[in-house]
Amino acid sequence: MRPLALLLGFGVAFASATLGSTMLGFDDHPGQLYRLWHVLTYGPAPWAWDRGWWAGYPELQFYPPGFAYLGALLTWATTGVFDVRTVYQALLWVAYLLPGVTTYVALAHVTGRRWMALPAAFAALALSAGLASGVNGGVRVGMVGARLAWALLPLLLLLLARWVDERRPLSPIVALLLAAITLLHPAQLPAAVALLALAVWRRASRRTAVREAGATLGLGAALTAFWTLPLLFRLAETRALAWGALALGEVARPLPIALIALAIAGLLDRAPATPGVRLALWWLPAAAVLTALDRLVAEPLGIRWLPSDRIVDGAWMALVIAAGVAAARLAPKLETMPLAERVPLALRAPALGLGAAALFALLAIRSDTLMLRPHAVIWPALSSIEHGLRLPDLWSLLSRLPDGRLLFTRSGVPLVYGADWWRPHTHVTALAPADSGRDIVHGTFTHSSPIAALVYRGHTNGGAITTLAEQLDGRTLFGEPLDALDVDTFTARADRLGVVAVVALEDDVTRLDWLAEHTAFRRRLSLAPFVVFARETPIAVPVLRDGAWRVSLTAENGGWTSARVAYYPLWRAEADGAPLPTRRGEDGLLEVRLTRSAQTVTLRYRPGAPELAGIALSVLSLGAWLLIAWRTL
Repeated sequence: MRPLALLLGFGVAFASATLGSTMLGFDDHPGQLYRLWHVLTYGPAPWAWDRGWWAGYPELQFYPPGFAYLGALLTWATTGVFDVRTVYQALLWVAYLLPGVTTYVALAHVTGRRWMALPAAFAALALSAGLASGVNGGVRVGMVGARLAWALLPLLLLLLARWVDERRPLSPIVALLLAAITLLHPAQLPAAVALLALAVWRRASRRTAVREAGATLGLGAALTAFWTLPLLFRLAETRALAWGALALGEVARPLPIALIALAIAGLLDRAPATPGVRLALWWLPAAAVLTALDRLVAEPLGIRWLPSDRIVDGAWMALVIAAGVAAARLAPKLETMPLAERVPLALRAPALGLGAAALFALLAIRSDTLMLRPHAVIWPALSSIEHGLRLPDLWSLLSRLPDGRLLFTRSGVPLVYGADWWRPHTHVTALAPADSGRDIVHGTFTHSSPIAALVYRGHTNGGAITTLAEQLDGRTLFGEPLDALDVDTFTARADRLGVVAVVALEDDVTRLDWLAEHTAFRRRLSLAPFVVFARETPIAVPVLRDGAWRVSLTAENGGWTSARVAYYPLWRAEADGAPLPTRRGEDGLLEVRLTRSAQTVTLRYRPGAPELAGIALSVLSLGAWLLIAWRTL
């Protein structure tokens, strides 16, 4: 039996027992499904305005859009055959299996030993270790794009190993891989760039190599300019998400220690080796140095857009690759040992490969370095969560409330009883705009919008968001204790945000006594575990009609007032055929200055110069890439 078949056999068995055929609903998955729905509903432009979350936001401008694009593309291609949830679940299967497959393919080529590629491929497939790209983070929790980008790194190694081993031009597929990694999750980009830099160093003609690599990097960047160019120009409209911390405790576990020992042995081995092998071995120290620089230099300076706890995933992949290469180089010596000579020659390579994979599993059996047991944690389906929480009934009831937004007091819903914030939970309330037609504030996973910062910490000032939303659930809202919110401040914020109802959990009702006693919100609905407090009358929020957004606003003496939508530089306002001045409010909302005490304001949202320039650059670079590919592939 071929080693890849054995690897896939384990992977399919594990995925069948955990993922199954029904979409996963744990933790971030409902929110990631919503982003896929966003592309299907509002189109693929990164700056496309999403009215559903956080008083509106260009949802994919400040989050890697690659996974949502991939899901939307497959949904469009299979229209009438598969629904969006089936497509999502199929991609989740791919995300789980892909790191093992790509690692196997890369190592089998670089080392020429298929069976010795199996242990490292098995480690890449099952690696969890608290990584965002691991099985727990990338598959169970829902950071799917990060895992897909992580899975592309071995393919990049494969192409670069061929480049340094064979005197051929650098494949244009490298630029495509760099672009794909960027769009799926740029946290994997430092490891990719480090690998490319090492490959340049390993080439015989460095001047030519520098020119080729520079052109490839430029082409890869240009291919993603439609997203990255406006992202860089609009950074003031987002907040870095840096709630994690680089932890080295996982490195001290038995399996990582064994992998590090193998990698060091490979680095110290002076036996002849191809440039591609040396490239694979030296990738680990390069990735480790980049991670250390990010943690020790960039983060203390406040540069936290690519946190070290995410960049370290690339170093882990480099570690697995280096250990796999070292093991393959050690195999010939092991095969000639007296004990190995008792095994028939044809079975020695399979015995070594399977034995090493089994040893990796045994070393990880008492830790979470590898996720090997399907039922060690819960893997709840979205359909079972919806049934258990009676969400179809909740969506129906919420759709009948007066017009306005819903404010959720929590980011999600716990799935088990307890007080620990990290207990199993789901952000299924993020689906409210898609399933109930109601726009929401809060109720999603930790978000980067300024309005999210307002809800988390009571202000929209710059600076990274360093606390997970789950840690605040049931404790604070707008930066204040839930049971000690200032009534006047809350009322003013609810009005400016266009909130018509507050959705809480039963666990939080005792902390919200002030809501019904001192505000216009009254307890209207109770559908365990949810309790809804609502106004009697609607509150005007912008509504899209004929390509423009319209909202009726009032202001004393025609002054500044909230347009009840999040500020963004692409908004333009007018009333009675004349433009109105706009500005960013202190709470992150768009403010307009009326000319009368009451006016119907028309808001128009159009791409600006960075957005249009990014599109043009990407289109031109795609044409250039196709021309290069046609000539070289």
